[in-house]
Amino acid sequence: MSILTIVTESDAKNPVLRARSKEVADISDEEIQRLIKDMQDTLAIAKNGIGLAAPQIGKNLRVFIVSPALGLNQIVFINPVITKISEKIKLVDEGCLSVIGLYGKIKRAESLKIEAYNQNGRKFKMKAEGLVAQLFQHEVDHLDGVLFKDNANNIWEQESQKS
Repeated sequence: MSILTIVTESDAKNPVLRARSKEVADISDEEIQRLIKDMQDTLAIAKNGIGLAAPQIGKNLRVFIVSPALGLNQIVFINPVITKISEKIKLVDEGCLSVIGLYGKIKRAESLKIEAYNQNGRKFKMKAEGLVAQLFQHEVDHLDGVLFKDNANNIWEQESQKS
């Protein structure tokens, strides 16, 4: 089990969060397979995390994963492309593991269609709506070097909770 460090926007020495990620050429490559496993281990212990993109752990590769807790058939997305996006837009709350303690309201499409490859190199297509569609848009933004706060309004800091 390898837990990776999540890159945060405050790490000015690491421009990885603002760079457009490169497509994965060889999904079967040992390093790519290890990266996927390490990302899964990292997301599993990330408090409040439901998705993780490769740039968030310092790799500019077009890979993101989602939490198995969401109950999706597919949790690994390699070289994803949003192929269709609904015109219905919703204003939703959003946060990010790389933007610690900040949340905001952001406009996201209510539904979409996405194509990607799984960890075995098999292409798949998926429809998503609601929270899952929001998550896919958030993760693809990461692959394009965009953070949620770039397009969010009413940004606020999470207040520390007392028990």
